[in-house]
Amino acid sequence: MASQIESHRAGAEIVNGDDICRKKSVELLGELGIPMGLLPLEDIQEFGYNRETGFIWMVQRKKKIEHTFKKIKQTVSYAGEVTAFAEKGKLRKITGVKTKELMLWVSIVEVGVAETSPEKVTFKSGPGISRSFDAAAFALGE
Repeated sequence: MASQIESHRAGAEIVNGDDICRKKSVELLGELGIPMGLLPLEDIQEFGYNRETGFIWMVQRKKKIEHTFKKIKQTVSYAGEVTAFAEKGKLRKITGVKTKELMLWVSIVEVGVAETSPEKVTFKSGPGISRSFDAAAFALGE
């Protein structure tokens, strides 16, 4: 993963420190039309966004954290590094994000919000399984 980050550093906006990293990540999600509480990472040491390629990354001090979205009773694990390619209404080629389905952890590879139905967020996993949830479940602070 580090090499993927390195290959997108040139021309990227990079900030360091938890407060500014959280602020920038929330601003970007809002700009893209994606619920701003979707990436509730903790103690972020670096956030980067290369607007030219659409590549974003966040590096946490901890190796991973788990967060439960209470409204939908869904637990999500975020690795120490989370990366994705961002575009309007979508994060694709996501790395470092898994959700618990029954007894298994499943990697999330894409998150999308359709312009025609912004109240729903659709998650796609590696095996091609997709599920949609109410966007309110991923509001900031949920």
